[in-house]
This record gives sequence, structure tokens and C-alpha cells, in this order.
Amino acid sequence: MNKLAIIAGVAVVGLVTVANTFFTVSQTQQVLITQLGEPMRVITTPGLQVKIPFVQNVIVFDRRLLDFDGAGEEVILGDQRRLIVDSFTRFRITDPLLFFQTVGAGEAGIRGRLNSIVSSALRRVLGSEQLNAVLSDERTRVMGRIRDSVNEEARRFGIQVEDVRIRRADLPDENTQAILARMQSERERVAREVRAEGAEQAQRIRANAERERVVILATAEADAAILRGAGEQEAIRVFAESFGRNPEFFRFWRTMQAYQSVFREGNARLVLTPDNDFFRFFRETPDSVIEPAQEATLFPVLPR
Repeated sequence: MNKLAIIAGVAVVGLVTVANTFFTVSQTQQVLITQLGEPMRVITTPGLQVKIPFVQNVIVFDRRLLDFDGAGEEVILGDQRRLIVDSFTRFRITDPLLFFQTVGAGEAGIRGRLNSIVSSALRRVLGSEQLNAVLSDERTRVMGRIRDSVNEEARRFGIQVEDVRIRRADLPDENTQAILARMQSERERVAREVRAEGAEQAQRIRANAERERVVILATAEADAAILRGAGEQEAIRVFAESFGRNPEFFRFWRTMQAYQSVFREGNARLVLTPDNDFFRFFRETPDSVIEPAQEATLFPVLPR
């Protein structure tokens, strides 16, 4: 029994010794070996590794990208406007030994230091930029300046900053209403300009249309006057020709038109002597005015 207990104890000690001698390093890890609290060597090659058991310790650091989310803070821009900025940082540990010497074995220490570094860089870089640069396509250039500034200070801790981004950029509540009012007045000014330009263009179109209407009407009236003049000329020619053929019939025809105009209403009164020449056709017979042989020749050419 004593031999079995001794063998079992030796086996247990051997297993514990082996377990404390061999260890593995994955592809996402980098290892710092310390001996009695003093750093000895850095292992970055993945695979099975060896250390002195019970004397040397293994401190594992992640070699992947690590995240740090900064708290939102208020910064003053170059145009004296205030902005609440919420940022995040991507970094990786590039020098485990320097990281251990300056920060320690855990990542909690570096996050506190990054908070002050990033905050200082944000205030320094954004303090020289305008609001339009932060809210436009120029933000990439601004964030590049911030990243370079943070990375320069972070190298002394054994880390490399890959990227710094602004997640959210908001105006303080006291400035939001003023900026919204200014934006509204600007939009209203643009709307007034557009309406004024539209009214001017409408007035120009109406003036051109009115001018074209006047020209068209004047042209039409001129053409109508020419046509009326030609018609009247033709009518005068026809009347003159008819008058030349039979002056007596023409006189009779004009007298009949005068009768029609005077007696159209039916209540006309004329104060004339019975032997007045106006009523001579009431006293004469039609045969005495138009000869039968002339009737067929005269009536077709008279206007109706």
C-alpha cells in the first residue's frame, strides 16, 4: 500500500510538473514569460512551448484587434461651436513586453489611458476644425489626424491604434433649437428667392404672350381691313357699273332702301309735303321706272 501511494503521489507530481512545463500558444495569442515577476521572453509563434515549472509564469495577450468605446464628451470646435462627440477606438498589442512594463498584465489599465489620450486628441484636433468639416466628407481627413495623434502617444505603451472613429456627433440641447431656427430661415430665404425667380419668369412669359397676341391681332385687323377695302372697292365698282347701265333704276333701288330704313319700326313720322320727291315712287308705277327688257339684265348684278 505504501508503494502504491508513493507511485500515485509521484505520478500526480509528474503530471502537475508536466502541466506546468508545457503550454500551447494559439494563433490569436502572444505570450510573455515571467520569472519571479521579471519578464524573461516573448513568444509569438503558435504551437507547443516549454517553460520552467513553478518558477516561470505565462501571461497571455490577445494579438487581435481590441475595442475601446469612449464616453461622450463635449468639445469646442474651431468656429466656437459646441459638439457632443461619442467615439470608439480599434487597437492591437504589438509589444507585449513594453505593454507589461508600462500598463501591466491586464487590458483594464490601457483602457483608462486610452480614454485620456483619445479625449485629448479629439479636443486638440477638433478645436482647429469647422463644424462643416466634421459633418461632411472631410470627416475622414479629420479622423485620420485624430488617429495619428492617438497612435503617436499610444506607441509608448506597446500598442498600435488602427482606427479612431466618431460614432455620434450631436449638438448640445441649448444650441439645437437655435441652429434649427437658422436652418429654417435659410430654407425660407431660398424659397423666397425661388418664388421671386418663378414670378419674374411668369411675368416675362405673360409679357411675351401679350406682345404676340397684340401682333397677331394687329396683323389680323390689317388683313381684315385690306379684305374689307377690297370688298368695298368691288362693291363700289359693281354699284358704279349698275348705275352706269341704268341710273334711274339705281335711284329707284336706293329709294327703296331708304323706305325700308325709315319705315322699319312702323311708327315713323315724316313731315313732308305730298309732292316731295321722296314719295314720288308712291305716285309712279314700277313700269315707268324699269322697262321689262332691262329687268333681266339689271337684277343679277345688284348686291343683296
